Amino acid sequence: MEHEIEIVVIEDEEDILELVEYHLLREGYHVTGFLSTENVIRFLEEETPQLMVVDRNLPGVEGSDFVEKIREAGHDIPVIFLSAKNSEDDLERGFGVGGDDYISKPFNPKELVLRIQAVLKRSGVRINDKIRHRDMLLDLKKRELYMNNRRIDLTNLEFKLLYTFAKTPNQAVARDFLRDQVWGEDSETFHEKTINVAINRLRRKIDPDGTKEYFLPVWGIGYKLV
Repeated sequence: MEHEIEIVVIEDEEDILELVEYHLLREGYHVTGFLSTENVIRFLEEETPQLMVVDRNLPGVEGSDFVEKIREAGHDIPVIFLSAKNSEDDLERGFGVGGDDYISKPFNPKELVLRIQAVLKRSGVRINDKIRHRDMLLDLKKRELYMNNRRIDLTNLEFKLLYTFAKTPNQAVARDFLRDQVWGEDSETFHEKTINVAINRLRRKIDPDGTKEYFLPVWGIGYKLV
């Protein structure tokens, strides 16, 4: 099964990093590994991973300090700490800076995979070829949208547009990224107002009363699905 979900792993012990990468790749995830936090923030500015696995004992900066820093910068990517620091104070610190789960070393790779699946599910990311967000359910195999068990007819472009947002809910999605992901090769005929028009059409289909405010504009960037 292809997840199309990207996970960032920050772990300074190369053998552990390779072990985690191996098990996540085997589950069908796309994995980007880092041996330190260097270049991770730049990566987050260019990519939209759905989850991060972060060690606490990292060179240069402590893992929880790094997560606190990216939270302050506005990144709300789910984070699982994977660390030998396992005292009550360590756990309190990890969750206090915005960690979503905490796994102590030594760890069971299967448990890590199951906890990743649980965190992704809670954050609305696709599991088993479906994405649920609020009262929406996207069936990626059938390419269909259901709201409160009622099927909503979408064009192929509208489904791709909604899917692009649903992969990273509550995160700003840049206009250029939307253009490349949704319009792709047709982007040469793309106009500045094309995204606005497409989102407004999608809004009318999924929120005809205009009361749910699924899409919010993010000044200078694009939109986010909330």
